[in-house]
Amino acid sequence: MSDRKKRRDFYQDIKRGIQQELFRELDFSKELGEEELFELIDEKIHQTALQKGIWLEERKQMRKEIFQSMRQLDILQELIEDPRITEIMINGKDDIFVEEGGKLFRWENSFDSEEKLNNIIQQMVSDCNRVVNEASPIVDARLENGSRVNVVLKPIALNGPIVTIRRFPEKPMDMEKLIELGALQENHSLFLKKLVLSGYNILISGGTGSGKTTFLNALSNYIPREERVVTIEDSAELQLVSIENLVRLETRNANAEGCLPITIRDLIRTALRMRPDRIIVGEIRGAEAVDLLQAMNTGHDGSLSTGHSNSAADLLSRLETMVLMGMDLPVAAIRQQIASAVDLIIHLGRLRDKSRKVLEITEVCGYEEPRVRLKPLFVYRYGSEKLEKEGELENVAKLQAAGLDPYAES
Repeated sequence: MSDRKKRRDFYQDIKRGIQQELFRELDFSKELGEEELFELIDEKIHQTALQKGIWLEERKQMRKEIFQSMRQLDILQELIEDPRITEIMINGKDDIFVEEGGKLFRWENSFDSEEKLNNIIQQMVSDCNRVVNEASPIVDARLENGSRVNVVLKPIALNGPIVTIRRFPEKPMDMEKLIELGALQENHSLFLKKLVLSGYNILISGGTGSGKTTFLNALSNYIPREERVVTIEDSAELQLVSIENLVRLETRNANAEGCLPITIRDLIRTALRMRPDRIIVGEIRGAEAVDLLQAMNTGHDGSLSTGHSNSAADLLSRLETMVLMGMDLPVAAIRQQIASAVDLIIHLGRLRDKSRKVLEITEVCGYEEPRVRLKPLFVYRYGSEKLEKEGELENVAKLQAAGLDPYAES
């Protein structure tokens, strides 16, 4: 065993011993302020340091970690507070993986026990009114800072508990930042801005981690401030800072107290009675596709959503399947509904260098039996490493009504 590993194990043993002493001695019936708790931790560390020979840097780190274990999210707090970390994956108490700068690596820390990890999970889900247990072992939640949390417990997760935390930037990423990162060019963002202003119904597609939610958030900033917008999400992630008349809705799971679930479908139907100018659905993945298409087809122009797919054409195929999950209709009727509702699909992807790019901007040009006709407007070319123009926008009625030219430079 290396000296570093020995020292690490020594440090963890000392820290665990101090934590156990504090838990035995603290009176949890009394409210204890942060300063008082830090004083007690400092006293214990000082006593142990004299006996065991703990280095000064180790004392500082131990002080922070013990406080986090008692008042915050234990060892996860350090990762949650690090703005460079974009994803945290916990596979049981011993295996923690972290994504930083698009690269995945194993973190050296681990939880003291599975019980400690379970306590942290209960703390996370209870803070946003969610429940997870053996009877309901899967839940989506969010942290106070907006990070998305997915939990899967035993017996579903064989090596569980499994926790996946997607951390979003504290400051919402706008289109200017996406241009700076090379996700698209300025002329494309200006083109999309005019379409959003004109009320085009837009879907954003892509695989897991391709940046769909981030792009949806950035695109939503083009919505005029005076419009009334309703956002609908499984777990609230969108950060629309420019909209004043904003309603945010979030689904609810069923629980042991007898509360019935409230689904995306329920929320879309409710939103239609709220006099929205636009409806933004965080992600469509099931029967709610029926309700979103109907909303788009009944005067709620400018609505936005995202969906998992491998291409723009693939998203349409998935939409057909999702509609069939909620309503038994002929495929031709479904395709006509899609062609009438959706104006544009923006497809995102993650390249080999881990960068996220807009790979395709495609117009939905109507229904021509037997399928919906798609027309690529911009396509990412790997030789030039940028979006290149493929065709002209056909449906310009909404732009004309708004008095805008899609390709003008201002």
